Amino acid sequence: MNLAPQPAFRALSDPTRREILVLLRDREMTIAQVAENFDMTRAAVKKHLTVLADGGLITTRAEGRERYNRLNPLGMAPVLDWLTVFDAFWDDRLASLKAAIEEETQ
Repeated sequence: MNLAPQPAFRALSDPTRREILVLLRDREMTIAQVAENFDMTRAAVKKHLTVLADGGLITTRAEGRERYNRLNPLGMAPVLDWLTVFDAFWDDRLASLKAAIEEETQ
């Protein structure tokens, strides 16, 4: 098993990139439109968008001179798959908690 989808986790590790993903949730945006939401240069925003694209979390399409960025929901699949490894852990913990509570109430 691949222990972690490294490019996606790298992309998600930065709060600015997570905020960009939220912005792209509802509509595609150009670099300039994304940059309007941050106190940084377009070049800095472009670097963040590149990391997000490398992580598979966004897609980019060209239309003339503009580049439109869009959230790629399928890019989250490797992250979600990795997190499900811990489902059994939490299921066991919650079952133990439930048993302890039921034991105390009897």
